[in-house]
Amino acid sequence: MPEEEIEGKLIGKIIHFFDKIQVAVIELLGPLKVGDEIRIVGGETDFEQAVESMQIDHQEIDKAKKGDEVGLKVSEKVRDGYRVYKI
Repeated sequence: MPEEEIEGKLIGKIIHFFDKIQVAVIELLGPLKVGDEIRIVGGETDFEQAVESMQIDHQEIDKAKKGDEVGLKVSEKVRDGYRVYKI
């Protein structure tokens, strides 16, 4: 899907996915906080979900900033390189 057709602001990309626990590691290009709505797009995947909790180095956090790598439970399987948008 072309970049300009996707609603929302690009705020990160998936850099790792832990299949067994359904957790994605997102490298952030912008701030993200618990309660934000995100959209993950890549390959055949395109879904939205709320950020219910985030972790950095196994510590629960409420908000993260550009440059942080956060762990986030996701509702669908994702792959490295998928894009994350704040909606």
